[in-house]
Amino acid sequence: MFLGLDGVEIGLIIVFLTLFGGIMTGFPVAFAIGGAGVISFAIIAALDSSGFLIHQAVDVRSAEYAALLADGVPRAVISTFRFPELPLVAEPLFPGGWEQAVDRNLSFIVNRMNERVIAGQSIEILLAVLMFVMMGITLERSKIANDLLTTMARVFGPLPGGLAVSVVFVGAFLAASTGIVGATVVTMGLLALPTMLRNNYSPELSTGVIAAAGTLGQIIPPSIVIVLLGTLAGDLYATGQEARAIAAGCRDALTFLGEPAVLSVGTLFQAALLPGIFLAFLYAAYAFGYAMVFPSRAPAVQMGKSAGEPVARNEALLWFLGAPAAIILGVSLAAGAGLVGGQAISVSNFTDTVEGAALRTNVSEQCAIGMVELHGQEAWDTAVAEQAAIEASGGAQVAVERTPEQFEAATLSALADVAPVGSGVAALFTLLALILVLARGISPSSTPTPLLIGGLGVVLAFMVDIAFIRPLTGPGATFSILAIPFGLATYGCYHGVIRLSKNELLRVVFPPLVLIVAVLGSILGGITNPTPAAALGASGAIMLAAYRKLGDNRRGARIIIWASFAVIVMILVGVNFDLRMGRASVTVADYIAYLVTQGAFHFSFFGLLFSCWVLLRASVLGPVVRETAKVTSMVFTILIGSQVLNLTLISFGGEHYIQQFLRAFDQEWVVFLLVMAILFVLGFVLDFLEIIYIVIPIVGPVIYGGTLDPKWVTIMIAVNLQTSFLTPPFGFALFYLRGVAPKEVTTGHIYRGVIPFVGIQVIGLAVLWYFPGIVTIVPDLLPN
Repeated sequence: MFLGLDGVEIGLIIVFLTLFGGIMTGFPVAFAIGGAGVISFAIIAALDSSGFLIHQAVDVRSAEYAALLADGVPRAVISTFRFPELPLVAEPLFPGGWEQAVDRNLSFIVNRMNERVIAGQSIEILLAVLMFVMMGITLERSKIANDLLTTMARVFGPLPGGLAVSVVFVGAFLAASTGIVGATVVTMGLLALPTMLRNNYSPELSTGVIAAAGTLGQIIPPSIVIVLLGTLAGDLYATGQEARAIAAGCRDALTFLGEPAVLSVGTLFQAALLPGIFLAFLYAAYAFGYAMVFPSRAPAVQMGKSAGEPVARNEALLWFLGAPAAIILGVSLAAGAGLVGGQAISVSNFTDTVEGAALRTNVSEQCAIGMVELHGQEAWDTAVAEQAAIEASGGAQVAVERTPEQFEAATLSALADVAPVGSGVAALFTLLALILVLARGISPSSTPTPLLIGGLGVVLAFMVDIAFIRPLTGPGATFSILAIPFGLATYGCYHGVIRLSKNELLRVVFPPLVLIVAVLGSILGGITNPTPAAALGASGAIMLAAYRKLGDNRRGARIIIWASFAVIVMILVGVNFDLRMGRASVTVADYIAYLVTQGAFHFSFFGLLFSCWVLLRASVLGPVVRETAKVTSMVFTILIGSQVLNLTLISFGGEHYIQQFLRAFDQEWVVFLLVMAILFVLGFVLDFLEIIYIVIPIVGPVIYGGTLDPKWVTIMIAVNLQTSFLTPPFGFALFYLRGVAPKEVTTGHIYRGVIPFVGIQVIGLAVLWYFPGIVTIVPDLLPN
């Protein structure tokens, strides 16, 4: 063996040296990755053909190997790392020659490209990347960051370290609306850094907080990192758990786990929400603590007064805190008491079938042992008892059609469990009530009459819902009953919104906030998957940017506003009416709702086309489309190049060699810690895209094939990858900031400023390690 190294080890060294060399040459990374795969394969093939590379493989024909198999040791864990005493046999890296490897890999790479890039199941999720990128670039071009920074500086500026806290707030806000690290860092570097330096903020704190806040787009959904990670993690988790089930002697993962081995991007968005907010809180807490310790380096700054009406402290506490808290608490208590809830009932014409046991018990003895180890003896005994009861009753019962008496009894039973107030009505009118109380707090000197009329409509809506609306009440009748209360509440909210628009903070924050809530709410609430939500976000960003271009008083702006309302009308009508016109019988109310929805759809589409025309005339749409195409092309080209590099590793056994090394550790947490350490080190020199597409497919089958929660594993990786943008000397966020920083800010300032935030990242990872519930609580509470 050359230098005492195994041939596979030398092949791995050649691959990574070629990759790093290609990246360091300055050649575009997207092409350097694929080129590194081709060049390294050629070098390894030449050395292997010359006899320089010899691999010491386990002799699978030996008696020792057969004895291990007889003892029940799975083939996947038998390696020289775990059993170094096994007999070895020397063989070339390419047993059939490099020509056979090329012939085999060419067909494999075509299938892999078709599966992951062109027409596979993950292509729909990858389309979300394109639209999230367009959403972010459009919002960045609409100058939203400028207004947000100015407004937040006025709010937080008078506090110690207030400008730094405002940067963190805006960074989190832009992360939720753009998800693009480079654009966020550059924008805040241009806008916030000169202001902070002018007000005697230390260059270290200023640059550190801007770089760190800009990387929140890595973790706060909708994050492109999570979308890309999710497309890989879902496949790796399913494959890993299938292999784990087979190794345990079970037929499939569903039998072994008792549930499907599925991990979606929407679930990962839910899991990433609290960790992202938690990291933003740590950044802000550090900035505030730094200002308390070094007040001269982060002084309080008065950025000018808001143009809004001054509000007394007691009135502010009442209308901004007390009244909203009372409304939300009251509705929550009513929901907990069963007074508010879903009113939809579903009674089948057929009787219920007898469901199977919680776990499949008709499995082999080896599988049963593995399932007991996984689920516990109590869960297994319960499943055995359930299965015995089903068999004693004659097996699973087939559903039969109910008699009229049985159907009526089932309907009455379902009606008895329905809450008096529907959850939809409660949510809608609670939102309107919050608008009314906030409007009262914004302008306490204005006449309260319109707001009182709106409040009367809210109270009346709850009363008529209790008195007249039943679960069997049709949508048309429900709409008619609630028309007057809704009209009164809308009248009050119309005047309330006018008053709210006079507040600078709400005027700046509210439009993009609505867009973020619409996008994330549809994903986190389980209403839709990320791709349609991304389309909604991109369309909303275009309309918002066009509205800002036109201004509040231009006639065209009203078209965009009414088009936005048309989208809301579509959603409300679609939720409350059955719009399927192919049914055997369509009611008049449903037909009218269908016509209304069609009109709203066409008008909203016209509003979107009009917004595109406005941005095109303003020379905004062209740069947005070009930048979106550039970023998306880079992502997909890196994806293709990484597949070439991965197939090079697979061809000479490098991927299998690394996985054998990781599986040699007995403790699963040791393997994961080792992987996290490797990712952290690679973050110094590699971008997150290269790490996701090159490293994760290699280590993924090991870390996703065990007992660790896949949601927690993926979010831990995402937070770790966030450090790849921060860690000196090659953090990309540092390069972005260095390019826009003034001359008086040195590279040393940036490096020293960002080091504490790298430490915060490590602290955040440690907290998520010891308290995994921060990651899992939201997916457990929300629908998936």
